Amino acid sequence: MDVIPLVDLHAQYDSIRHKINEAIALTLEQSAFIMGERVAAFEHAFAEYCGVAHAVAASSGTTALHLALMASGVGAGDEVITVSHTFIATAEAICHCSATPVFVDIDPVTYTLDPSQIEPVITPRTKAIIPVHIYGQCADMDAILAIARRHELKVIEDAAQSHGAEDHGRRAGSMGDFGCFSFYPGKNLGACGDAGMITTDDGAAAKLMAKLANHGRETKYTHDFVGYNYRMDALQAAILLAKLKHLEDWTAARIHLALRYEEHLRDLPLAFQARRGRHNYHLFVIQCEERDALAAALKSAGIATGIHYPVPLHRQPCFRQMSAQSLPVTEALAARILSLPLYPEMTDEQQDRVIAEIRRFYGM
Repeated sequence: MDVIPLVDLHAQYDSIRHKINEAIALTLEQSAFIMGERVAAFEHAFAEYCGVAHAVAASSGTTALHLALMASGVGAGDEVITVSHTFIATAEAICHCSATPVFVDIDPVTYTLDPSQIEPVITPRTKAIIPVHIYGQCADMDAILAIARRHELKVIEDAAQSHGAEDHGRRAGSMGDFGCFSFYPGKNLGACGDAGMITTDDGAAAKLMAKLANHGRETKYTHDFVGYNYRMDALQAAILLAKLKHLEDWTAARIHLALRYEEHLRDLPLAFQARRGRHNYHLFVIQCEERDALAAALKSAGIATGIHYPVPLHRQPCFRQMSAQSLPVTEALAARILSLPLYPEMTDEQQDRVIAEIRRFYGM
């Protein structure tokens, strides 16, 4: 019995093998491995894709968040409002600025930051808001931006999972002051290693982040301030530039598969993430009471699943000082969510097998 994985990176590589190998070979021939022409070309192409004026390459999605926070002026003693239902990098970057993450609850149907939770936790120390476009679904940016404007707060989109997602026709990463992307291999646009990007329309901030990422310098031996080694390497940029041409087709394939899941599973006792705008379906997540039993049944049938994320950030050991906080929607979701296999190269036949096993589990 063939195993159906949660995501199949080998299948993606096989589909464009010659283009990836060509991009790598060209970079090796040029022997320009850090920053340079390939990185600049990818920055330009990704900025154009997102509909922004500037894109600044970084070494990962985490460092992209750190750079955006620093460009927002976040520092020691400041507070940044975000969600607990996300990967730890969202809060980690805040802590790297010696600031404090302030966790709020999520909307029960979109799983994104609930705008109604923001204003009650704003204090004089609040500096920014980080909405997370979780699983490829954009947060309610109009409501969040309106609150941010009233309180003069920066908005940094955590767009790590939302390449090509849209809210009212606006691409993820183009709505806030900054958008932060991850190109971790399993992302919709994934590198062959770590890489990240910050998008913005603020030219001065883009220049500052580029310098911060490159040891605080513009020229080789003149450092205007102490920076970081947060640079994207040219091999990753070359690979991502080759892959970017296929992103829209891959997104269309993900949407096709997601709609098929909903069509064939909607009569079961499951809940699906609500759609606002264009969901890119980085993950297809269901909610069910029997989450662990269903995952075990699918595993025994050779079908992989995932749980994103079983332990909310406010319940993590590293944030034990916040463990008394109650976020009921986040906590309920963590006990019920299950990610089903979904990747652009997945065939309808593979998906039919997943659907059949889920229906068998429910006796349908």
